[in-house]
Amino acid sequence: MTEPGRPSRTSSAAALEALVAVAARLSAAERLGRADAEPALRAIADAAAAALNVTAASIALHDPVANRLVFRAAAGAQGEGVIGLSVAPNEGIAGYAFATGQPLAIADVRTDPRFERETAERSGYVPRSLLAVPLVDDEGIVGVMEWLDRLDGAPFDLGDLEVATRVAAAATATARATALDQAAGRLLRRALGALAAGAEIGAASGDADPSSNLDREAIDDLVAAVAAELAGDDPVWRLADRIGQLRAADPDDVELAIDWLDALLARTWRRGRAGRRLPG
Repeated sequence: MTEPGRPSRTSSAAALEALVAVAARLSAAERLGRADAEPALRAIADAAAAALNVTAASIALHDPVANRLVFRAAAGAQGEGVIGLSVAPNEGIAGYAFATGQPLAIADVRTDPRFERETAERSGYVPRSLLAVPLVDDEGIVGVMEWLDRLDGAPFDLGDLEVATRVAAAATATARATALDQAAGRLLRRALGALAAGAEIGAASGDADPSSNLDREAIDDLVAAVAAELAGDDPVWRLADRIGQLRAADPDDVELAIDWLDALLARTWRRGRAGRRLPG
């Protein structure tokens, strides 16, 4: 008999199978997705600090799982201490810029009630002036960039805001590369949550083994449904889901899929060449 509170062997097997299904999709998505964004974010932070000649510049990205703005990159003499810190998406000046989608410049943070002094102190540097610009594109807001204290002591002006907005556009495009990491966590949590919910429903109905109906095909369908819900119109996740499902396919069918992809790539290559004009 299974001890109370401990999962049955079948439940454990179902959970393991769900993890395998998730891993297959994540593995494919990692190969299909863009490269790690962290070095690029750090490079943008360096450029941002130099462009406005400031004491520090930082990039905070929204983590939808934790619902926090997490500082992922920073530059400048006083920038490094903020990396890894996080604030609520409606907290502080960064939270205000994120929640409203509006940039703002604060000449003296001591007089602004939105300023979170505690977070600044945790970073090791409390600024006097601050410029915050949301990272926004057609898909929404992904985070916030901040600049702290011009080295010449002057307040931030409209020229600074114009430069900051251009830099933020580059940071926004780069930040989208981190969406894979965030989606991975959501996929895992929701897939396993749906699996647990199915087991609870089975237990409530009086099934002796609530996970007995969660065979491999059912679990794969469950994970595919969660992946589709998360993916929306993202072709990377849609393709990753299809590749993940191929693990259960006949080897001959997999070879057929590879041949089809090779044909698609060849067609794309031919169309690309046809679209080029010869010089002269």
